[in-house]
This record gives sequence, structure tokens and C-alpha cells, in this order.
Amino acid sequence: MSKFAGKTAVISGGAEGIGLSIAQALGDQKMNIVIADIDEVNLQKAGSALEDAGISVLTVALDVAQENQWQEVANQAIARFKKIHMIVNNAGVGGDTGPIETQDQKGWQWALDVNLMGVVYGAKVMTPLIMQHGEGGWIVNVASMAGMGGVPYLGAYTATKAAVVALSESWAGELEEKGIHVSVLCPAFVQTRIHESERNRPAKYKSGSAHTPDEGSFANSTKQMVDNGIEVSIVGRRVVEALEDGEFYIFTHPNYHPVMQERNAAIDAAFIKSAQSPLLEHIVNQKIEMP
Repeated sequence: MSKFAGKTAVISGGAEGIGLSIAQALGDQKMNIVIADIDEVNLQKAGSALEDAGISVLTVALDVAQENQWQEVANQAIARFKKIHMIVNNAGVGGDTGPIETQDQKGWQWALDVNLMGVVYGAKVMTPLIMQHGEGGWIVNVASMAGMGGVPYLGAYTATKAAVVALSESWAGELEEKGIHVSVLCPAFVQTRIHESERNRPAKYKSGSAHTPDEGSFANSTKQMVDNGIEVSIVGRRVVEALEDGEFYIFTHPNYHPVMQERNAAIDAAFIKSAQSPLLEHIVNQKIEMP
């Protein structure tokens, strides 16, 4: 029997794309599924599709940037399924794109509130509920390959996804002794509608001065790369595979390995250069102190 069977997963941004893919894959493992999403129309469609597949599912409307709404998701999940074992912080937006000088405060705030604080709130609310039953569990945070290295013209998206990677690394050490396994999913291009996330931008994050990239260049090329990405159902199955093996970093695009090797080599070279500096020679062999 699957180690996920009979347990409950809460998945933000679960109405479509990667979130729904993970919901389907975990549901196939006989987990109870709670999908939460800001798009209530697609949320109901997704819930019906999962039910038709024989999956026990609860749908709850959620704006991940609102902590109080997370609490309502938790309340409804506990009322329906009694326990929560997994939180998948999947909801995310592309944010504004373009060069530095065009960056807009409201666009940045939207990306920060959804991509970063949505993850913080999800973990803050759900972690105590995972702890209280003593059966252990999982936190899966969805970042991106963009979170493993900067991408030009995607400053807000890259910064927030890098923060999610760092948060996941921090929480992994914090929660391991409490029986909660933390993983961070870092996909590259997947066939989703992330490039159309503007459709769900609340009015308070809209600004007349926000920059819109040239439709014939940057936005168009991004859409093409997304359309040429891997089929979304692969991602959900890959997450299940990785969780079964206890993986922390979950990668879906092994072809990006050379890119990461190049970045790691540059970091190694920078450390070597710092060790050669007369200014730093007195701490080259100093013991590392950790909190």
C-alpha cells in the first residue's frame, strides 16, 4: 500500500496546471485532496474532474496572499478529513516582466505577496496541524529553475522563486526532527498558463504605469517556450516519485544540469579567489559557526 494512502494533502493553486497535476497524482495514491484556488470557476471544474476519477476531494476558494483565508482552508480540511499530512504551496504568478527601469511597485508587491508570502502563510497555518497528529508529513514548495539562478527581465519572478528555494532549505533543517519532510520543486518550462497569470491579478495590484513587454518579442517568446515545455501531468507523477525517495530538490528537467554546473563552478571559483586574498587569509581555516 502507498504510504500516502488515506492521508490528506492541501494544494494551493490546485485548479489547473502543476497544482492539479499534483492533485491527480497524489489522488491516484489514494490521498484525500484539498484543492484551493483563487479561480473559483476552474476550481469547481477541477473538483468535478477529480471526483469523476474516484478521488476524495474538497474544493475551497483561496487567495494565498490572505493569511485569514488559509485558516479557513485549514478549518474546512479538518472538518472534512480530520487530519492534514501535506501542504503543497503551488500557487504562483509570473509577475511583471521587463528591464529594471520599468519595474512597478504594485507589480512587485503582487509577486511578493503570492509567490513568497503565500508560501509562508501556507506553511505557517498548516505545519502545526501536521505536527499535532504525530504521524509526520510533508511540505512541498513549488519554486522554479528560475529560483536556482537569475533570469534577465524576470526580476520579480526570479527573486521570489529564489526566496522559496532558500526558505525550503531553512525549513528542511528546522522540521526534520519533527518528522516533516520538506521538498522544493524546481521545474523549467511546463505546459501551463503561468504566462497568463495576469488574468487573476487583483485590482489592488494593478497600476496604470505597469510595464507591458512588447507582445511581439519577450512575451511571445516566453509563451512559445511554455507551449514547448513538458506535458504537465509528468510533473505530478515526478513529485510522487521524488517524495517516495525522500528527495529534497525535485527537478523535472535534467537537461538543465549543465546550466547548474556552470553556476556552481563560478561559485567555486569565487571562493578560491577569496581564499587567495591577503585580507581574508586569517579566516580561511576558521571553524564555521552555525546557529
